[in-house]
Amino acid sequence: MEHACSHSVDHDLSNRPADRRAGFTRWLASKDCTDCWKAARDADSASKEEWLATKRAEDQEAAATWAKQFDMPDLEGPEKALDWGGRSRHRLMTAAHTALVAEGTVDEADWAELEEKARGITRAGWWIDQRDADGTDLLELLEAATEQDRGTENPFR
Repeated sequence: MEHACSHSVDHDLSNRPADRRAGFTRWLASKDCTDCWKAARDADSASKEEWLATKRAEDQEAAATWAKQFDMPDLEGPEKALDWGGRSRHRLMTAAHTALVAEGTVDEADWAELEEKARGITRAGWWIDQRDADGTDLLELLEAATEQDRGTENPFR
């Protein structure tokens, strides 16, 4: 049988009921052969991985530039969490600035105070945990984190 990729492959259809062989044969003919299908799948997977690595590197560079520009401290934690935590902090802080200052009612003086609280959170895992938070929730999140630090010792630090 000739496939859509123009390769010819013999298929054993003896395990298919006789009344389903013709339809299955038409379907097979409309598809690439197994080797071509696997090659295309692997190429798609490689290009997705390449795109993701490029995107992650761009995000990491933007986060590092932002952290330096706004005098954010280095994060602490396991080596593999530091970059992710930095990207998470950058995303949340920029989303919060947009929501609270640019589009909201928080003035720059109040934002500077909020930014100072954010500087006090240096655990990468905390920022990773907040990665899906809405920017408008940042003040509440930071207050909860600093209240917890003032209370009993946090066993997750």
